[in-house]
Amino acid sequence: MTRVLSTSLCAVFSLWWLTAAESSAQEVHLEILRGKLQAQLQEIVESYEGVAGVHLLDLTTGDRFSVNDEILFPQASAIKIPILLELFRRSEVDVGMLSRRIEMNDGIRTGGSGVLLHLTHGGSVLSLEDYAVYMIVYSDNTATNVLIDELGMDAINSLSESLGAPNTKLQRKMVQPAESARGNENLSTPRDAAHIMERIAGCDLPMSESSCDRVREILEIYKGGPVRVPIPRKIPIAFKPGGITGVATVWALVDVPDRPYILSVMSNYGGDGGDVVEAASAAAFAYFSKLSGVTEYGTRVPLDVKARVNGDRAR
Repeated sequence: MTRVLSTSLCAVFSLWWLTAAESSAQEVHLEILRGKLQAQLQEIVESYEGVAGVHLLDLTTGDRFSVNDEILFPQASAIKIPILLELFRRSEVDVGMLSRRIEMNDGIRTGGSGVLLHLTHGGSVLSLEDYAVYMIVYSDNTATNVLIDELGMDAINSLSESLGAPNTKLQRKMVQPAESARGNENLSTPRDAAHIMERIAGCDLPMSESSCDRVREILEIYKGGPVRVPIPRKIPIAFKPGGITGVATVWALVDVPDRPYILSVMSNYGGDGGDVVEAASAAAFAYFSKLSGVTEYGTRVPLDVKARVNGDRAR
């Protein structure tokens, strides 16, 4: 009896040891891949003519890659994501807010980007939810300023702080060059932006699941931008880019099958900051594409087969 028990224990220990050794061996491979990605991001940032920062989060493992991710950068239109979140948060307690309608007229019209600039005076009446869609999809500045007036800057900034992004500050409305010249700029860091996008990814927000879903749906409506260039159209991206002279930013949640990730890139003091955004996006997508649908030994299998096998193991 004792000999049988001893033999069984040896067999169990041997199996555990082999499994641990195999896992450790594969971890070496993954560490090599992670090191390559970190080096790529470092090179992209260092070779940029201005100043840039990156924060990249693997939503599967929690691995993070970062360069200059705690530096404050001007946000341009990327700051519109907290505005979107505050609108849907407020709609949870202010019933009917999303459908509240405001007439488009010369009194609220703002220059810069967007299509509402070209609508006729008094010719359209849009709901606040429709203004939010114009703000995110077309980066419409008139729509953005309408929402800022309705929500209030203090409330928007309080939400960002409550989400764990205290350095994210909306300090002026859109297209106010005099305010920008005074240094009154809308700000955030790559780390803050990634944290907000992580909260969106997990629906870890002060709103219902249906509101979370609608926020993500609006952010995923197809639009162009440097972050999108290296990524096939079939891959959904919930994102908002931003760009003003010398500045380029993006906050993005990229839904690669089996391997979603978050990428925030910010730059200033440069020319075409879109180059650094596109380069960082290409490096991130290449890395996560390698991990999508792979086994523990780095071989690629169909995603449905992998999901089925993992489901069998879980049972």
